[in-house]
Amino acid sequence: MLNRQGRPSSPGEGAEAINPTFTGNRALIIEEALLFETGRIDVTGVDVEEVEDFEPRLGAFERKDPIGLPGFAEPEAMRHFVRLSQKNFGIDTGLFPLGSCTMKHNPRLNEKVARLPGFADIHPLQPISTVPGALAVIDHLAHYLKTLTGMPAVAMSPKAGAHGELCGMMAIKAAIAAKGEGETRKVVLVPDSAHGTNPATAALIGFTVASIPVRPDGTVDPAEIKKALGPHVAAIMLTNPNTCGLFERDVRAIADVVHEAGAYFYCDGANFNAIVGKVRPGDLGVDAMHINLHKTFSTPHGGGGPGAGPVVLSDKLAPFAPFPYVVNARVLVERAEEVMNGETPFGRLTAFHGQMGMFTRALTYMLSHGTDGMRQASEDAVLSANYVRTGLADLMSAPFGDQPCMHEALFDDTWLKDTGVTTLDFAKAMIDEGYHPMTMYFPLVVHGAMLIEPTESESKASLDLFIATLRDLALSAKRGETERFSGAPYHAPRRRLDETRAARQPVLRWTPPEPIKDAAE
Repeated sequence: MLNRQGRPSSPGEGAEAINPTFTGNRALIIEEALLFETGRIDVTGVDVEEVEDFEPRLGAFERKDPIGLPGFAEPEAMRHFVRLSQKNFGIDTGLFPLGSCTMKHNPRLNEKVARLPGFADIHPLQPISTVPGALAVIDHLAHYLKTLTGMPAVAMSPKAGAHGELCGMMAIKAAIAAKGEGETRKVVLVPDSAHGTNPATAALIGFTVASIPVRPDGTVDPAEIKKALGPHVAAIMLTNPNTCGLFERDVRAIADVVHEAGAYFYCDGANFNAIVGKVRPGDLGVDAMHINLHKTFSTPHGGGGPGAGPVVLSDKLAPFAPFPYVVNARVLVERAEEVMNGETPFGRLTAFHGQMGMFTRALTYMLSHGTDGMRQASEDAVLSANYVRTGLADLMSAPFGDQPCMHEALFDDTWLKDTGVTTLDFAKAMIDEGYHPMTMYFPLVVHGAMLIEPTESESKASLDLFIATLRDLALSAKRGETERFSGAPYHAPRRRLDETRAARQPVLRWTPPEPIKDAAE
């Protein structure tokens, strides 16, 4: 049965209709059409005065045909976007178990500060003399980042994690060139447990990537690093805690052998939220590390816009930090735009300084929590992950044995063998239970990986319900109740999609459907 938009009126394309509705709506689950399907191009909800004659300056680029955008009254536009928002799952909706993503709660105090006049309205092209407060915020935040990491310098301009990786590795490349070793040190070591952007970043700027295997316990062996080192190696890119949710206990030994070989130690700081206030990366021998402000310091994944990925640098790399950077000379805070104090920046990474919204949110988070609060947040994140791990350990298999994890708990699909249920099936069934699936099939070193990161934001009651839900699903799979999984999700606005086809053959243009003929014709 088709609804009035010509779509299947059941929950999902082609699904069998149970008590179908004419509208396609299912109570409060509204079947929302595209704007182009419901609007009219000949009307508008806004009265605009006629434009006086003018001489266009677009030349051959002047539009010759109507733009064709649909018009709506205010209630129609409001309803459309409210309905769309109700189909989205976010941290304000429920527990977000994605691993290696830190989708944590963003305190509303942070949002209030970010929207203060002067921060919300700041423009990157304003004269420097009009933004001393913003520069002071950047300088203040930079001070805390250096304090938390034990590093002497920080570049604040990178916009996100991968951008920060690029910044740190470009600083390393500049330092190598300054020593006259640019033509010999061409290899970057990347453990299999590193974030996937690490080898991509190294390759992007001309390095060759050499993989380092992990031990059976999921960590990196310093002996494997030592075997791969030589005058041809520029750096190692190590994620710590790694993507298996484990702390690299031999990190200091790894740093020592890397430095003895004349190479640099880049640490991926995407998982810094697990160790803030507990350990300083500078004390571990790190030369460069990016920090995802939009992950570690409370704003979930950029807050819907650009993130921020400052890079802390050791004494050896500090002179190569890119423009622009803030200089605090007693009471004077200014933005440096030219070489000073014998420094040799590798250049400019981005046109402007950074994402002001992320800076204000992160600084607000730090000031409102204090040192003890940030340390507790790290402890709570690790406690929550281990609570989930132990709550599921008797039903779901852990690839690296029964050992404590850091901020995220990792399972594999060994326990699903002979059940007829796949990792993807399990993920789709979680949607029916009202949960966003955990990170699936990552890290790649684990077959059928299921990576869960509850963060510090969840209450015990929230974690208990999540664990009980996954236990119920796991027991159902072990009992052979495959129908619960093979067709899932059953209750979502859309059923299971062909994700491979959607990625390879995306439909990016809307075309008007053929008119539906009335049954009486």
